[in-house]
Amino acid sequence: MPNKFRAFVAGYGSGKTFIGSMALCLHHGKHPKINSGYFAPSYPMIRDIFYPTIEEVAYNFGYRIKINVGNKEVHYYYGNHYHGTTICRSMGDPATIIGFKIGHAMIDEFDTLPLDKALLAWKKIIGRLRYKMSNLKNGIDVTTTPEGFMATHKMFVEDVITKPELAKNYGLIQASTYDNEINLPDDYIPSMIESYTPELALAYVNGQFVNLKSGTVYGNYNRVTNNSNEIINPRGEVLIIGMDFNVQKMAARIFVQRSNGFHCVAELKDIFDTPAMIRVISEKWPKASNFRHIIYPDASGASRNTTGAATSDIKLLLAAGFEVRAHASNPFVKDRVNAVNVAFSKQKVWVNAKECPDTASCLEKQAYDDNGEPDKKGGFDHGNDAFGYPIAYEMPVLHIIRQATTHGI
Repeated sequence: MPNKFRAFVAGYGSGKTFIGSMALCLHHGKHPKINSGYFAPSYPMIRDIFYPTIEEVAYNFGYRIKINVGNKEVHYYYGNHYHGTTICRSMGDPATIIGFKIGHAMIDEFDTLPLDKALLAWKKIIGRLRYKMSNLKNGIDVTTTPEGFMATHKMFVEDVITKPELAKNYGLIQASTYDNEINLPDDYIPSMIESYTPELALAYVNGQFVNLKSGTVYGNYNRVTNNSNEIINPRGEVLIIGMDFNVQKMAARIFVQRSNGFHCVAELKDIFDTPAMIRVISEKWPKASNFRHIIYPDASGASRNTTGAATSDIKLLLAAGFEVRAHASNPFVKDRVNAVNVAFSKQKVWVNAKECPDTASCLEKQAYDDNGEPDKKGGFDHGNDAFGYPIAYEMPVLHIIRQATTHGI
C-alpha cells in the first residue's frame, strides 16, 4: 500500500503481527541504520508475541537479530553488518514514548486501548517520526483485531469519510482468519466459532467492525434462561469463589460446579477487608464440614493489601489455607467481559437469583461509560468483577488465540 499510514484489521490468527514484522524488515533493508519502533498495549505483549515473531520473520529475510530485553530493543544484522534497531515501547503509558526518533513505526493491537489513550499514543508516536531522508515516508503500520468502533475505525474509516482528502495518507485493509486458514490447525477456526457469540465471531474471526459495547455490559445474561435452582451441599463440596479486593467494599461470588457448568449460588458483599472475608467464608463453609475453598481473586492482590499491613491479600488467603488460582496479572477487562458473556450465551454459567439477588441485579444494571469502559460509578462493578474472575480463568475466550500468537501467528 502506498499510504503513509496503513492499517491491517483482521481476525485472530490472520497473521497481523507477522505481516507487520515483515514491513519492519523491509524498512531496515531499504533504509539501513534508520531505526524503527514497535508499540504494543503492554510490555508482556512485546515479550510474548513480538520478540518470537520478529525473530522468525527476520530469519526468513536473512537477518540475524539480537534482542536486548533490558533496553527493549531488537537489533538487526545482515552478516556482520548492523542494519538498525527496532525500539519497543508500551502504549499503556503514552507519556513514556519520548526521547528517541524513528523512521517507521508498527502499532500492534491498537484497538485494545481506550479511545482517548490510543489517540494520545498516536500523537506521541507521530512525534517520534523525525528522520528527513529522500524516499522515506516516516509512516505507521497499524495491525489490530477490531474491538468495536475504536481508534482504528475513527481514523481510518470515520475521519476518511468526513474528509476524503485523508484517503491519500490513510489506507485500510480488512481480512478474515479464513484468509490464513492454511497456516492454522484444522480445529482453530471451528473452536473460535463454537466459543464466541455471533458478534464476537464477526469481529474476531471475520475482522469486521461491529458494536461490542451497546446496552449493558453483560447483555447476554438473562435471569430466566440463565436461572439456577442449585444450592450449596450442606455436607460439603468444592466452592469456586471469585473475589474482588476493595477496602469496605470487598465482594465474593460463590459458585459450585455441576454437569452443565458453573452455578453462582451464594454472594458476599461490602465485607470490610481480606481478614474479615476469610473469617466469613471460614465460618459459613468450614473445612471441618468438608468444604474446599478455591479462590479466584483480583490478581493485583498479590502486591497490595486491604488491611494496611505488610502482607498482600493473596498471601493472607494462602496463609488461611485457601487454594488460590490467579495469573500473574489480571486479564484485559474486555477479555473478562467477553468470557462471561460467551459463558452465558453458551449456557455454561448460571445464577440462582433467589440466593444471589445482588449478583443478578449487578449483572443486569452495569452499563458502559462514555469511554466505552464498564461503569464504576453505579456500584455494580465490585460484584461483577468478582463474578468474572473464575469465568475468565477457567473459560477464557482468548485461550486458543494467545497460544497461537505466541508462536508468531
